[in-house]
Amino acid sequence: MPKTLPDKITQQKPDRSSPPGRVKIMKALRDLLGEKEFSAITWADIAGTAGVNEGLIYKYFKDSRNLLHEVLKEFLKPYADRMELEITGLEGAFNKLRKLIWIHFDIYNSDRIFAKILLLEVRNYPGYFQSETYKLIQHYANIILDTIKEGMRKGEIRDDVSPRNLRQIIIGGIEHCCLPGVIFKKKWSPDALTEDLCTILFNDLRKN
Repeated sequence: MPKTLPDKITQQKPDRSSPPGRVKIMKALRDLLGEKEFSAITWADIAGTAGVNEGLIYKYFKDSRNLLHEVLKEFLKPYADRMELEITGLEGAFNKLRKLIWIHFDIYNSDRIFAKILLLEVRNYPGYFQSETYKLIQHYANIILDTIKEGMRKGEIRDDVSPRNLRQIIIGGIEHCCLPGVIFKKKWSPDALTEDLCTILFNDLRKN
C-alpha cells in the first residue's frame, strides 16, 4: 500500500447515501491514517478497524489508491462549496483572490490528513489524473481561474499575462508555503502567509 498520512483527523459528515459498509471502510482508513503511514496500512487493518471482512473492501474499492481517492473526494466536496460561498458577494478580483488564498492556507493548516493526501500522496500515481477526484480538484482550481479572468475583464488585473499560468503560480505558491509545515508537522498562520503571498503577487498584477 502507498505512503503516509499521520496527524489530526477531520470529522466530516459521512455520505448517508452510501452503503453503511462503504462508509465504515472510508472512516476506518481516515482513522488509521491518524496513527500510521499509508504504506503500513493493510486491508486487514482496514477490515479490522471497520468491523467488516476484507471481501467487502474489494467489493466497493478496486484497490488501495481508489480507496484513498474516495477519502480525498469526501474531503474536497465541502471545501469546494466553502470557497464558492465565501467569495459570493465580495467585490473586486483581488479581494476574492485574497480570500481564496486564505481559505487554502486555513484548510491545509487545520486538516493535515487532507493536506498530506493531496500534496504528497495522490499525485505520485498517473491514475489520479484520470480520476473523478481530480475533476473536483480542477473545479476548485477553476474558481481561481475564473476570478483571475474576471479581474482582467474589469481592468483590475493586467492582461499581458496568461490567466492559466497565473493560476498555477498562485496555487504553487500556496502549496510550497505549506509543504514544510505539512512534512515537519508544524503549524502556520494563514493570515501571515496570505499577507506575504498577496504582497508579493498583487503589486505587480494591478493594472495601471
